[in-house]
Amino acid sequence: MSDPFADIRPYRDEEVAAVLGRLLADPEFLDAIASLRLGRLASLAPWLLRPLVRFVLAREVRGVNDVAGMQDVISGYMDRMIASTTGGLSISGLERLDAGRAYLYMSNHRDIAMDPAFTNYALHQGKRDTVRIAIGDNLLTKPWTSDLMRLNKSFIVKRSLSGPRELLAASKNLANYIQHSLQQENAPVWIAQREGRAKDGVDRTEPAVIKMLSLSRDKSSQAFGEHIASLNIVPVSISYELDPCDALKAGELYALASAGSYEKGEQEDIASIGQGIAGEKGRVHVSFGTPLGADFADAEAVSAEVDRQIIEQYCLHPTNLQAYHLLYGEDAPLPPDLYLEPGDCTPEDFSRRIAAMPEPHRPFALAIYANAVVSKMPPATRGSPDSC
Repeated sequence: MSDPFADIRPYRDEEVAAVLGRLLADPEFLDAIASLRLGRLASLAPWLLRPLVRFVLAREVRGVNDVAGMQDVISGYMDRMIASTTGGLSISGLERLDAGRAYLYMSNHRDIAMDPAFTNYALHQGKRDTVRIAIGDNLLTKPWTSDLMRLNKSFIVKRSLSGPRELLAASKNLANYIQHSLQQENAPVWIAQREGRAKDGVDRTEPAVIKMLSLSRDKSSQAFGEHIASLNIVPVSISYELDPCDALKAGELYALASAGSYEKGEQEDIASIGQGIAGEKGRVHVSFGTPLGADFADAEAVSAEVDRQIIEQYCLHPTNLQAYHLLYGEDAPLPPDLYLEPGDCTPEDFSRRIAAMPEPHRPFALAIYANAVVSKMPPATRGSPDSC
């Protein structure tokens, strides 16, 4: 029987060993790992480092022959990453969710790799099944990136198709795969609330994402709201005290504001992934909302509810408030019932971080942090996180 999802789904248990072997034999993959761990030193003698990197990686994945084993290896990487690049991770809301149910976790999108990684880690810590992760094919510029992502339970969103018919067919197949994962395989899924990161710090759901999900609905037998409820959508709000890519984002935002356009470099997304993994993040909070019901008439209404929960549950850090005051003044109005998650970064360190950027970029960097405060301001109905 043919597999309609073969070209987009994550790898299965029986495919893991062969994919690991392929990765360990790929010079570009070995060079990328060396660069991530050693920085510029890795470029001095790649031919010398490759056998060492291969040996270390082979030892780390020895005995891994299924997806669960690979998740355990990744969990170890996450432990080390959290210890070395964050001031700690806190989690809220997970206790409200049924441990045996497969949810579609829809999160705000600040970091390419870390948003799903922190969601997954929070679930793993809570003894829940980890998610299948939606990732755009625009990020899979090398064969090894596709192998690595699909090995980590990622499925591919085909964004690079040009023809409208091809795009519609791919979107429908994607929606069917997500529904199949949730309802036939009881496998949870992560998807971002929008295509591309919210580089300006404004978290807003794109109705197009909801419309894509609705393509799996049988219109003859299921109302729109019933279909939304059947997907078990849970909004997830991820907040970083420090954005590891803030300087990169500020530079792009400045270029867009000053020149009207920005041309992304060939491997810029890969560099952002590396910076997101290795860069300083301060304290990180992951907040799980409540599943969406059936009381929705259209994609815009669903988007509004996802936005409401993400903004309401977003944990503000002192860096957000400091940036807000620097942009709008010390007397600027504040959201009602303001709550701040304890921070790890001192005001002096945050000031130095911003000052290290080119002067024209600084207002854009501050806005990345300040917009989280702005989003909580009236007239929308918003409150402080229930637990941080």
